Amino acid sequence: MVNTWNITIPELTENETRKAYIYLPESYKYEPDRRYPVLYMFDGHNVFFDSHATYGKSWGMKEYMDYTDTQLIIAAVECNHSPNNGRLEEYSPFPFKDPKFGKVAGHGKTYMEWLIHTFKKEIDSHYRTLSDRENTFIAGSSMGGLMSLYAVTQYNSVFSRAAALSPSIWVAPERLEQLIRKAKLQPDTIVYMDYGSREITFHANMLRQFTKITSLLLERRVMLESRIVPGGNHCEASWERQIPFFMNTLTYQ
Repeated sequence: MVNTWNITIPELTENETRKAYIYLPESYKYEPDRRYPVLYMFDGHNVFFDSHATYGKSWGMKEYMDYTDTQLIIAAVECNHSPNNGRLEEYSPFPFKDPKFGKVAGHGKTYMEWLIHTFKKEIDSHYRTLSDRENTFIAGSSMGGLMSLYAVTQYNSVFSRAAALSPSIWVAPERLEQLIRKAKLQPDTIVYMDYGSREITFHANMLRQFTKITSLLLERRVMLESRIVPGGNHCEASWERQIPFFMNTLTYQ
């Protein structure tokens, strides 16, 4: 079951509404004493329904969760659709310049503070969650993948596991490397990170940067699953095919 409702993020877009989504396992209705881990996801409009997805193709997370009977809540929020770099600004932890996009302000910290102190608080108060760090995960792709890496490192006291699919590590790479080096990481931190073989050439030196970030995570003793996906591309259809891989990592017992 997926429920939707409208929310606002006053810190970023004032009174403009966007959709929030929550997936509840079938057992949620029949086991009133049971509590569940929570996976927070970026780009919520692309997670469950093709009819809501930007390009008409979602990840199909509901079908996977129902089919596998995975006992996990998924909470996701629609991105900022402003044509003036709205999504890039919300989903970048750092300001950066790009020949295509120009100057992009990084509001990722503001977004994460809202997600942790407002949205997560609301989810934990209205649903039967296991709200502790051990049972709180985060995942996303592209800029959402970058934000997932940012969340699990900068906010490691909140998130114990993250999945970063095709993460935009080309954004301010030195700042990201510095963050990983200095982050206070607990020894049970788990990260899934991948990149498609067909998209690895989209940005200069991406393979080298991917290797560098994975090496830094390993140096920090993060339990890392890292993949170059054969035939993988930068789209929801490709990310959907990776669901079994990253979900097995996130739900590992």
